[in-house]
Amino acid sequence: MKKILFIFILFFSTQLYAVEFQGKFIQGHFIIGKTEPETKVWIDKKKVKITPDGFFVFGLGRDRKYDVVITLNKDGNKQKIVKKVQKRKYNIQKIDGLEEKKVTPPEEVYERIKRENKWIGEARALDSNLTFFTKKFIVPVKNAIISGVYGSQRILNGKPKWPHYGLDFAADKGTKIKAMLDGTATLAEPDLFYTGGTLIFDHGHGISTLYMHMEKILVKKGQKVKQGDVIGTVGATGRATGAHLDVRLNWFQTRLDPATVLDIKN
Repeated sequence: MKKILFIFILFFSTQLYAVEFQGKFIQGHFIIGKTEPETKVWIDKKKVKITPDGFFVFGLGRDRKYDVVITLNKDGNKQKIVKKVQKRKYNIQKIDGLEEKKVTPPEEVYERIKRENKWIGEARALDSNLTFFTKKFIVPVKNAIISGVYGSQRILNGKPKWPHYGLDFAADKGTKIKAMLDGTATLAEPDLFYTGGTLIFDHGHGISTLYMHMEKILVKKGQKVKQGDVIGTVGATGRATGAHLDVRLNWFQTRLDPATVLDIKN
């Protein structure tokens, strides 16, 4: 009888919790997890928030080469899930005709660039309790042409530079831009050195979106928006050769592929 009781207790002390994932374990992808409410969750060594109904979110960087470890703990019972991350092949994109100062900035603008990067980094670092990230995203510009994709190795004016971390929508200047998701504006700047007119929205739990190269910004910092609200217009500000909207998706400082939440194939 004692042996049977011991086995019964052991079973309940090591029970596994149901976990579901929405998204693919591929470089650059956005992933939502669902488990039992009040479970503690870690992605690798980072503890992440969980919504009252059990949702959590994370992302996989462009060049991630190692497995992702998801650790769950509820009432002292731990469960570890290891997922292999699939590699992607990325395009090479050549862009010519840029102002040389936008490709290799002169020293006198270094401090400006550093200051603006700090603003962007602070906006992306927010870990609010908003839960808008659980909703489906919408495309921000209608009838646009995809002119640049996430992950592409960029060669600017013949010089190899950082990869492209956004999704480019080519459209006429003045074309309306709509909010892809409900959120709160955490940055609204009309003239950043590289990205020109720039908006950043917080959607909760470290998920943020950026809208760049905008002609007009119709939202102020701190303003709340609903999905589908007009937030500005397409422009060619900052480092750009033509009118387009560059949108970005982040999980904290990890840059993700916006196409993974917009059902757009790269």
